[in-house]
Amino acid sequence: MLNPTRKTLHAKPEAELAGYQARQVGNTCSFHVISASIRLLLNHTLDPMALSDEVNRLWWRGRLMRVAPQWAVTPRMQVRIIRHLARTRGLPITASFHHGDPGSLPEVLTDLTTIPIITIIWPWRKAPPIYLGSTTQNFNATRSVGGHSMILAAYDPHHTAGGQFATPWGFINPWIDNSPHLFWMQDEDFHRGWRFWLPGIGSNPLVLVQRTVQP
Repeated sequence: MLNPTRKTLHAKPEAELAGYQARQVGNTCSFHVISASIRLLLNHTLDPMALSDEVNRLWWRGRLMRVAPQWAVTPRMQVRIIRHLARTRGLPITASFHHGDPGSLPEVLTDLTTIPIITIIWPWRKAPPIYLGSTTQNFNATRSVGGHSMILAAYDPHHTAGGQFATPWGFINPWIDNSPHLFWMQDEDFHRGWRFWLPGIGSNPLVLVQRTVQP
């Protein structure tokens, strides 16, 4: 059962967490959330677009860390990218893939050594709405098949979209620059997108990025 208490990632305020958001260009959400994760854990800055270009080049050398150049990155490929960064940049981080438990997911937010990356997937005309802040503005009104990765940054059972319906799940989401607000989802929409099953991914895909050396 979910804890009714509001939780934010590492107990940071929403405006501070929202400051890690930067608008993605192209199919680069994974690179933005990886970059934000490393900055949150290590205060180390990586250019997500440069990282995307690097992974594109490595693909042609047989280092498959995305499905194809300029295309999607699966959760397990996110793990490979993070381990590649740890090895090539000497960063004290690691990553692991899991099938997450919805009931205990908010507790992950309290672990100061960990950043949770969530991937949601949806079929044709079934995109789950994703709202900015406490507005009812849906930033995911696409009709296309898709998938998207975000950092789980908050769980607040009292958060609403314009006071009209509950949106308890908050995310660092690379769809906007310079916003003081996270992006939020309704419980049913989030779980439907998170549990959608694809071969090689499965349901509830969760990548945990972890600092390996204590500060």
